Amino acid sequence: MRARWIAHSRALLDSYRQLTGEELIARSADPQEEAERLFLAPMVVVSHGGESDPILNYGNRAALRLWEMEVENFIATPSRLTAEPEQREARARFLEEAERKGFVTGYEGIRISSAGRRFRISGATVWSVTTPDGEVIGQGATFSRWEDVASPA
Repeated sequence: MRARWIAHSRALLDSYRQLTGEELIARSADPQEEAERLFLAPMVVVSHGGESDPILNYGNRAALRLWEMEVENFIATPSRLTAEPEQREARARFLEEAERKGFVTGYEGIRISSAGRRFRISGATVWSVTTPDGEVIGQGATFSRWEDVASPA
């Protein structure tokens, strides 16, 4: 699993750079060091695969804390379940736009943790995650701003 995690971290970093022209983290020549740095980064970084009902396949420490999950549970979760039912249609439209364009920025929406805590994310960037030969294998997302919101009455 460690080798897969390192390879996926590299795919996240490389495809983000290729599509946006920016780096998610300071890069080095050591893939393991980069994977560790990405996992420990202060911003949230998540991704899901290309399944018809995509499953989360990466979450860094900030994401795991925000969604209040252990990595084993996180990477077995359909990504649509990170949003409340009434938020899923808008989320799906944004993901489709990101798929068409390669990446989009400025997403915001309400998400829900595994414990039921609601929070608003803002300023998210979503991008297509690709292999070195350009095959799309899913989508990544990153954001640095979130705030808890009250549950509806």
